[in-house]
Amino acid sequence: MQLAGLVSGAAEVIGAEATLLDASTRMIDRSVDALAVVDGRRLVGVFTEHDLVEAVADDADLQAETVADWMTESPDTFTPDTTIDDAAAWLMETGYRHLPVVGDGELLGIVTIRDLMWALATK
Repeated sequence: MQLAGLVSGAAEVIGAEATLLDASTRMIDRSVDALAVVDGRRLVGVFTEHDLVEAVADDADLQAETVADWMTESPDTFTPDTTIDDAAAWLMETGYRHLPVVGDGELLGIVTIRDLMWALATK
């Protein structure tokens, strides 16, 4: 099975200029733990709940500081034809929990560790 089978639609996205408060509100409202940071449809970063916790612990001003200040810039990306076995190996190696899937230079979605666990369990 390939990642193409796990990309179930558009990822939740936000712009790099959004405030941390905007990002946290969107994450809560959408029940997600990561946002794809985009410029148009081009992925420029990933902002996760871990980034938000770091910002809060660092006493960041949630109304003034932006997603760009805390996101992971230029994250590793995967193509739709990446196998779930290769993706799972990358997750284990890096400790990350979100895999941005990009095709033809555009974000197709984000596959989570939960998505991969389900796919591997039902394989």
